[in-house]
Amino acid sequence: MKATFLLDNLLGKLSFLNQAVSARTQLPALSGFLLEAEKGKLKITATDLEIGISISIPASVEEEGKAVVPARPFSELLATLSEEKITVEKKEKNISVSGKKTKASLLSLDETDFPNILDEKGEKTITIKKDSVVRDFSKVAFAAAQDSGRPAFSGILLKAEKEGILMVATDSHRLSKKISSGARSAKPFDKPILIPSRTIKTLLVNKSDEDVDLCVSEKNNQVIFYQGDTVLAGRLIDAEYPEFEKIIPTDSSTRTEFDRQEMQNALKTAEIFARDNANIVRLSIRKTSVSVFGKSSSLGENEIQVSAKTTGEENEIAFNGRYLLDLLQNIDEETMVFEMTGPLNPGVFKIAGDNSFIHLIMPIRVKEEELRG
Repeated sequence: MKATFLLDNLLGKLSFLNQAVSARTQLPALSGFLLEAEKGKLKITATDLEIGISISIPASVEEEGKAVVPARPFSELLATLSEEKITVEKKEKNISVSGKKTKASLLSLDETDFPNILDEKGEKTITIKKDSVVRDFSKVAFAAAQDSGRPAFSGILLKAEKEGILMVATDSHRLSKKISSGARSAKPFDKPILIPSRTIKTLLVNKSDEDVDLCVSEKNNQVIFYQGDTVLAGRLIDAEYPEFEKIIPTDSSTRTEFDRQEMQNALKTAEIFARDNANIVRLSIRKTSVSVFGKSSSLGENEIQVSAKTTGEENEIAFNGRYLLDLLQNIDEETMVFEMTGPLNPGVFKIAGDNSFIHLIMPIRVKEEELRG
């Protein structure tokens, strides 16, 4: 194997590739990149058996072939180079990396141990416009459970609707629902698909200007994302998704509108004081403001007023402040709406003027005297 490529064509993709590199020591090949020199291109693949990533860059191929290079030192080496062109070549048990002024050699790993991440291309199911990938998936992915103890809660549900593709994620304490008009079904859905949130979050790391084609391989129970010269593959989750529609409130007694950035700043301050108190942050909703409270027995307490326009009843409610910040940090729009029916019912967050998004957070039960300060 021997191929020459422009360094700049690879450097910007290394952080994306490294998302799939495994730290497992029982299979050393998984800690490496599979380099495959083919006609006119160099393909680089990484996998940890849960997800797999493959990218292709233009290359002058002198000798076709493949090799597995240790991913971390290879990435670190390339990041230090200022060469315009780099040549990689397999020489027996070594892989040489060279430029006009640079020569380095890395021990190769056994390519026979490197698994095939893609047995079949799969059938195209959804096309997602490039500007919708980050904008829409970011609004739901953070709400999925971090652990896989309950598989369904660690996934993002995708379902075809008339208005676009419905995306839902929940960890049972919060729920995000978004209908993406920038995502369209390429073929009728027989049933919803459930994708691990890690796979979606990895997709968001890829900085690409290309639309995304989502394909499903029923044979391998696999989801594959094609975006320009990159491929991301992961397993589908085979689990029953909760009937989330039943917990979404249909009315409210309190509705308040506020500036997202102002509320976010207030919550960051409240979190300093709430950190030692299970992150409990209290909201006191009045006609022209929302007071944000944080309190700690060992530190003290604070109150910040956020300008708001409230209709309906004035109210009080408490939340995990981290959940509130997670929501606001994943929203770009300026004006948010909060609705509630009481301190023990889910709080509903929306984007002003946008009916395609809704976020629920379960409140924290606190004593009435604490709730009212």
